[in-house]
Amino acid sequence: MVARVSIQTADFDLGAELAALRAQDLRVGAVCSFVGTVRDRHAQLQRGAPVPVGPVQSLELEHYPGMTEKSIELMIDAALGRFDIYAARVIHRVGLLKPADQIVLVAVTSAHRGESFQACEFLMDYLKTQAPFWKKEVTPEGARWVDARVSDDAALARWGLAADNAGPG
Repeated sequence: MVARVSIQTADFDLGAELAALRAQDLRVGAVCSFVGTVRDRHAQLQRGAPVPVGPVQSLELEHYPGMTEKSIELMIDAALGRFDIYAARVIHRVGLLKPADQIVLVAVTSAHRGESFQACEFLMDYLKTQAPFWKKEVTPEGARWVDARVSDDAALARWGLAADNAGPG
């Protein structure tokens, strides 16, 4: 059986993760996944440049082992209670990551795509606001902790859940 939650430094293989999740249950008719990558929110594409050019050099993620996994397990339980899904898998990387590195995977199985899409989006919104992770961006000017965003709280609110993580920015 595939674990529902994994917090790890190593990268993950999307295809292998989805195959393992799908293989658990022959009733599965839909698998929805979301893969988040480290991005340079300040990057601007230069004409003719194949990749963004910007100041973010790396992102460092920290968490509280045990507490983080428990929090995400509760999120998955909430999704199982809200949506007609069979299973969910969340992988979140920690440690030092570079722009374009994979940072998070949320995968959901169900009989039909609608429930999988909704549950996947619900889990990602919940994850962005409620999971105990701390992010530090490293730029040429130095390092700074990344604040929660009001838009993340608003995304969670559409599910009828309240969060007050973000400051006024």
